[in-house]
Amino acid sequence: MNRQEMEAFFVSLGEKPFRASQILKWLHQQHVADFAQMTNVSKPMQQRLAELACIEAPEVAVDQLSIDGTRKWALRLHDGNVIETVFIPEDDRGTLCISSQVGCALDCSFCSTARQGFSRNLTVDEILAQIWLAGKLLKEEGKSGRNITNLVLMGMGEPMLNYENVVRAIDIFLDDFAYGLSKRRVTVSTAGVIPAMDRLADRHDVQLAISLHAVNDELRNELVPLNKKYPLKDLLAACHRFMEKQPARARITIEYVMLDGVNDSLKDAQALIKLLSGLSVMVNLIPFNPFPGSGYKTSSAEAVKRFQTKLHDAGITTVIRKKRGDDIDAACGQLVGKVADRSRRTEKFITP
Repeated sequence: MNRQEMEAFFVSLGEKPFRASQILKWLHQQHVADFAQMTNVSKPMQQRLAELACIEAPEVAVDQLSIDGTRKWALRLHDGNVIETVFIPEDDRGTLCISSQVGCALDCSFCSTARQGFSRNLTVDEILAQIWLAGKLLKEEGKSGRNITNLVLMGMGEPMLNYENVVRAIDIFLDDFAYGLSKRRVTVSTAGVIPAMDRLADRHDVQLAISLHAVNDELRNELVPLNKKYPLKDLLAACHRFMEKQPARARITIEYVMLDGVNDSLKDAQALIKLLSGLSVMVNLIPFNPFPGSGYKTSSAEAVKRFQTKLHDAGITTVIRKKRGDDIDAACGQLVGKVADRSRRTEKFITP
């Protein structure tokens, strides 16, 4: 429940609405999972809540720590499916990468998550459970500099194909009585589900990341099959519409995985400059993380640097994403979990 829903819940119990903010703080800020430990809640109300509700997190099936400090948890859900969540600590921030679906139906050819198939959307509580559990475990370790300051929906799944549950979770991510994250520190990544992008622009001014990866429809149809439904022309138009509703200094992150001999030439860089003309963006160049049977190779460091320089010279802010957690398969495109595949590959692009 978001705060408004929880206030209505407590009113229905004959309580004052302020009980909602109390419970939100205990649950999301203190990570308390036992109503009896909520000391500013009366004993009768504690007992009533224990009868009506439960606080239960997924089981931690695997907990892995990379040599670079990246942490990956594989979380087993109630139905046996397993999703993955990754924490990336840096000197000035702590970024949590969370999943929005069990598996993914988009079938992007360079992503190992896509090979797992698709089972179902995550519920609101399963999305929230990832930040709740990560925050609790990091807090218990008591390590300084391990706070979660940034949240990215870039884990398993396409967030905009689970629109309603994702935006309801974002309500709680941003609530000052819950996680209190800044809108500038919550990023939703999408391969380009245009109807949901338009709805998101009206609902939240969080950060938007576009999983682009190609500069023409022919190649993008191969890399990101969703492009067949929402081609580049329509996607870029949706990006411009999104930006019209954002604060003046906002910009979209363009995610571009670098594939050797596929999309990493200077000609591709020039085409990308033309494609992004007039749009406020930051381009994130992502080194490809190989997996068995992918058929792709990682672009050389020299090719990536040349590509970055070309974009920089055109006035486009461009960064090269650091490889983090690839030794524990926690890097971009490597999250696989354990998915009971129920996808029908010919009927997977459902307009939200």
